[in-house]
Amino acid sequence: MFAETASQAQPTTQVEEVTVTAARLPPAAGEAAFSVIRLSEEVLSSATRLDEALATVSAVSLFRRTSSLAANPTTQGMSLRAIAPSGAGRTLVTLDGVPLNDPFGGWVIWSQLPTEAVESLDVVRGAGAGPYGAGALTGVIQLRERDRGGVLDASVSEYGGARLAGSGGTNIGPGRLSGGFLREVSDGYTPVRGAAARAADTPLDLDVKSAFLRADIPVSDAALSLRAGAYEEKRGAGLAGARSTASGHVLSATLARRASEDHAGWRLQAWRRESDFANTSVAVAADRSVTTPANDQYQTPATGWGANAALRGRNDGPWGGRLEWEVGADARFNEGETRERFRYMGGQFTRDRVAGGRTSVAGLYGEGALETGPWLIAGGLRLDGWKNEKGRRLERDRGTGLAVLDERDPERSGEVVSARLAARRMIGGGWAARAAAYSGFRPATLNELHRPFRVGNDLTEADAGLVPETLQGVEAGLAFEGARSAVTATLFWNRIEDAVVNVTIGQGPATFPRAGFVPAGGVLRQRRNAGTIEATGVEIGARRIVRDGLTLSAAVSITDARMDGGGAAPQLTGLRPAQAPIWSANVGVDWRAHPRLTLAARVRYESRRFEDDLNSRILDAAATADVRADWALNDRAMVWLTADNLFDEAVEVSETGAGVAGYGPPRTLSLGLRLTY
Repeated sequence: MFAETASQAQPTTQVEEVTVTAARLPPAAGEAAFSVIRLSEEVLSSATRLDEALATVSAVSLFRRTSSLAANPTTQGMSLRAIAPSGAGRTLVTLDGVPLNDPFGGWVIWSQLPTEAVESLDVVRGAGAGPYGAGALTGVIQLRERDRGGVLDASVSEYGGARLAGSGGTNIGPGRLSGGFLREVSDGYTPVRGAAARAADTPLDLDVKSAFLRADIPVSDAALSLRAGAYEEKRGAGLAGARSTASGHVLSATLARRASEDHAGWRLQAWRRESDFANTSVAVAADRSVTTPANDQYQTPATGWGANAALRGRNDGPWGGRLEWEVGADARFNEGETRERFRYMGGQFTRDRVAGGRTSVAGLYGEGALETGPWLIAGGLRLDGWKNEKGRRLERDRGTGLAVLDERDPERSGEVVSARLAARRMIGGGWAARAAAYSGFRPATLNELHRPFRVGNDLTEADAGLVPETLQGVEAGLAFEGARSAVTATLFWNRIEDAVVNVTIGQGPATFPRAGFVPAGGVLRQRRNAGTIEATGVEIGARRIVRDGLTLSAAVSITDARMDGGGAAPQLTGLRPAQAPIWSANVGVDWRAHPRLTLAARVRYESRRFEDDLNSRILDAAATADVRADWALNDRAMVWLTADNLFDEAVEVSETGAGVAGYGPPRTLSLGLRLTY
C-alpha cells in the first residue's frame, strides 16, 4: 500500500556493495553513474505489494492507474518515466538476475513474490544496455531476495481483504535454506459506480497464493543458489462473466564468485519458467443490464528459458584510477500459444482459435567503469540477435471442424546494437554532476505478435509482423547529499522508434475481416509499429531531516511525450501516448512521534491521461492521500494501521467508448500485525 517516500526521494550518488549469502554478483561500480534509486527493506516493509512500493517513485507505474490488487494480469507490465506505458511493460524486472517478465506477455505477476521476501531493489532509469539487454527499454528494476532474518505479516482490510505473508531462512551446516509464501483474498470493490452501475458490474475479487524455496550452498570460494517458486491468482474483471486466472512456476540455478584483488569474479545462471493464463471476456449491453460471453481464452501455456554468463574483474586503470570491467553473454527463449473459443452465437461459441509461436534473443556485451579522483566514467556495448519463428494462427468452425483461417507467419530475424555511456563528477560540498547517453531495444512479445484480445466492447488485433522497438536517450543530472538534506534533478530526452502501439482502425457497430463483429460503442484496434515517440522530461527529488525523527520528502516528474505516427498511423501525430500523464508528484512525511509510534503520510498527484491512442477518452487528474501508523509492541512485534485513499477520491482508471468510467479503489482501512526475527 505505502512506501517511505523519504528513502525513495534520496538522490543516489553511489550504489553500495553488501555482503550476501546468495549466489549473485554485487551491483557494478558503474551503475552509480546512471540514474539509480534504491528502495531499502525499511521502505518495502510498509508496502503489501511490490508494484505499490515502486509507485512511490514518480512516473513509475503499471499500464493503468490501478495496482496489482485490481489490475488484470495483462496490464501489469511496468513502465518508467511515463514515456509510453504498455500492458506488456517496457521495463525489464529481474530477481537476482532472473527475469520475472512472463514468457508469453512480458507482464509481471507481482503476487508471485511478496514484499516480505525482498531485501532491497534498484530502479535504473534509462535504457539498459550492458548486462541487461532485451526488454530494458525504459530501464531495469533489480530485486534482491532476502538473505538474513525473517518476517511474518498478517492483516485484514475492508472489502473482505485478508493477507498472510512471510519469508525467512535457517542455516544448515555451511549452507542456508530460505523460503517464503503469500496467501491473500479479497471480495474487491466494483469499479463502475453511481448511476452508471448496473447488474453487469461486479466486484474485482481476488484469490492469490504463491511460495518459493531457495538453497544457498558454498562451493569452494563460490556460492550455488537453487531456487523454485510457484504462484496462482484468480480474479474478477469487474463484469459479470469476465474472470482471469494466472499460474506458473520457475526454477533457477546460479553459481557465482565475487571478484577480489586476487581473482576475477564470475556468474553462471540458468532458469526455466512455465506459465498459463485463462481469461473470459464479455460484451456489455448498452444499458449495462446484462453481459454476453464474447471470448473464452481457456489456456495460454507458455515456456521461457534462458542462461547468462558473466566475468568481472578489477585492475589498476589509467591516471591512477581503478578499473572494473565485465564481459558476458545471455540468451532467452520463449514459446507459447493461446487456445480460445470465440464468436458467441445462438447461446454457444461457434469457433476455436489457436495462435502462437516462438521468440528468441541472444547477445554478447562488455562493460567497464573507471574511478579516478572525482570522476566515475562507465560504459557498455551490446550486440543482440533476435528471431520470431513458428508463428501460426488457426481458426476452426466448431460445428464442421473446418478451418476458416489458417495463417503461417514467415520467420523474421535481425540484429540490434545498443550501448550506454555515462560520467559522474564529484564537485565538492556534497554536490555531484552526471551525464549519460544510452540506447536499448524491446522485441515484441508472443502476446503482441499472436493474441487478439477484448476488453468490454473494444477489440484489439495482434500483429505478427512487429519488429523490435528501439530507444535512444540522453540525460544530465545534478545531485546534493548532506548530513540532513538531499536534492536530485535530472533532465532527459528519449526517442522510441518503431513504437508498438494499439492503433484504432475501426468503430462499431461493424463487421471487420479477421476481427469479426464490433458492437456499438466499441472500437477495433491493432498493435502496430506506429512511428516514433519523443519524450522530454524533468525529474526532481528532495529530502530534508527537519529534526531527529521527522523527515519531509518530495518528488516530481514532468514528461512531455508525443507521437509521430508517420505513414503507419498519421492520425496519431502530435498526440500523447495512451496512459502517459505529463505530471506525477508525491509529497511525504515520516514522524517518529514516540519511541513506539511512527506516523507516515503520502500525497500523490497525477495529471490527466488518455485511455486511448486517439486521446478521445480523458481520465481526469487525480490526487490521493495515504496514511500509516506503526506501534511497536516490542523489538520483534508491531501493529500497523493504514488508510489508503484517505479522502475517498474517485480516481478514473478507465473509460468505455460510451463514456462509462471505471474507478480505482475507494478509501480502504487495513489492520495488521508484523513479526520479525
